[in-house]
Amino acid sequence: MADNAWSPDSWRSKPIKQDVVYDDPKELEAVVGRVANLPPLVSSPEIDRLRAQLKDVAEGRAFLLQGGDCAESFDYCNPTAIEDKLKVLLQMSLVLLWGMRLPIVRIARMAGQYAKPRSSPYETVNGETIMSYRGDNVNSIDPACRRPDPQRLLQAYFHSASTVNFVRLLLDSGFADIHQPEAWDLGHVRNPEIRREYQSIVNRLTDSLEFMSVIGATSSQASALNTVDLYTSHEALLLEYEQALTRAVPKPLPGAEPALAGRKRPYEPSTPPRKALAPELCDWYNLSAHFIWIGDRTRQLDGAHVEYFRGVKNPVGVKVGPTMDPAELVRVLDILDPDFESGRVTLITRYGAAKIADYLPAHVRAVQETRHQPVWCCDPCHGNTTTAPTGHKTRSFDAIISEITSSISIHRELGSRLSGVHLELTGEHVTECTGGSQELSHSDLPNNYQTFCDPRLNYEQSLDIAFKIAKVYESEREENN
Repeated sequence: MADNAWSPDSWRSKPIKQDVVYDDPKELEAVVGRVANLPPLVSSPEIDRLRAQLKDVAEGRAFLLQGGDCAESFDYCNPTAIEDKLKVLLQMSLVLLWGMRLPIVRIARMAGQYAKPRSSPYETVNGETIMSYRGDNVNSIDPACRRPDPQRLLQAYFHSASTVNFVRLLLDSGFADIHQPEAWDLGHVRNPEIRREYQSIVNRLTDSLEFMSVIGATSSQASALNTVDLYTSHEALLLEYEQALTRAVPKPLPGAEPALAGRKRPYEPSTPPRKALAPELCDWYNLSAHFIWIGDRTRQLDGAHVEYFRGVKNPVGVKVGPTMDPAELVRVLDILDPDFESGRVTLITRYGAAKIADYLPAHVRAVQETRHQPVWCCDPCHGNTTTAPTGHKTRSFDAIISEITSSISIHRELGSRLSGVHLELTGEHVTECTGGSQELSHSDLPNNYQTFCDPRLNYEQSLDIAFKIAKVYESEREENN
């Protein structure tokens, strides 16, 4: 095999971080073999559509909203939890669309975000050292069930499939229709001035929708006001699982007319091909999700994860934090985006409100000196995690907003543009982060603290974020006009 040759299993020749060691390798092999023969969770045309939309994001013609749980639980695979998450993402995207006057690309941290990297393989619980919880597709949150279990990979597949299926059902059934009066209850906003500001935005939104309805712009069933694209994503941490759902898809017929460009050769990619396709005739897609990303702990240049990611056709993300040297960032882009495809890579920056000014400018300048055109996306959650006096892990709404607005300003000053946000959120009314229009304090955290991993913005705080970002870009538009 040539040094630069890639295959779905070439990552196995590289050093790997955050690997899971199973007691029975043969059981793991059997489970992965079963997953490899199951249907894909998403389709290659859907992934290609997302690639095209992220190209628009990278080139300033759209904005990316990515959000969801820090780590999904199998228990979240229920109608209420899925509906709540979809509702908040759809409402946030509508507010952002109004404020920015740009299409919003929606990607959910959903239907596969079951694994979590950990700083240590062990933790102490009640004075006993046990294996760390690594996510529901590895082991259980129950301290008595921390042995990595290969069967959980199979459970992860079926929970992901059920979630994707229900999301499709909801979107096909008009769930995305924004003409719903209950969507805009602002009773949670305690500050009267903020409530008036938010209500003003909602009033203008509903007036615009009523006008469009009167002139018949919303009558089509295919209207963007009735249905939307919503894509799935997760951190591709467990490469055995990711490899099992990596499938060869024939390239479009050469010389095809534009109308036929989407047609494939007569092969159905729902199962591994009966006969191996010649490398020049196929592309490899990870069909476990539309979008996958590399975490801050697994982005080593010579590591297994970077090796795996460089060969798949999906758009991919890379977490970028204070530990990444600007030259290393350029090298990562060179490996993952050798053809300089706009939007192929999303750089998900995560510094913390107090550190962003120290690191983001150098990263932006380094990329500007190359031919790469990534999506710049701000993750304002991970770098702003603290421990409250109550002992709860939490995040400050003000720090989250500060990192977002700082990112917007720094990009603007450098002739760049922030093109997206990546948020850990839920559609539920939890009390895990402080601040926001509810004015939650540390003493409120025990009221409904549900997370078993990192703290999430609740429904109200998530909408607050959208309103704040919309106001920033509305002000920018007014200045430019």
